Amino acid sequence: MRKLLLAAALSTLVCSNVGCVIDAYSGDPGRRTQQLLFTSEDLRTVQDEWERIWFLDQPSHCAPYRTHGGII
Repeated sequence: MRKLLLAAALSTLVCSNVGCVIDAYSGDPGRRTQQLLFTSEDLRTVQDEWERIWFLDQPSHCAPYRTHGGII
C-alpha cells in the first residue's frame, strides 16, 4: 500500500510538471506575437469598438464644411 501511494504521489508530481505535448504557439518570438494577437479575443479592434459605442465615429458638427444630416 505504501508503494502504491508513493507511486501515485510521484506520478501526480511528474504529470503536473509536464507541459503540452503539442505546442500551441510557435517558438519564434515574432510569429508567436502574431499568433497571440490573432487569438487574443480580437483586442486589435477595441479602439474601433470604443469609438462606435461612444458615437465618436459620427461626423463632427464642428467640421469646417457643412455636413447634411438629413435625406437629400
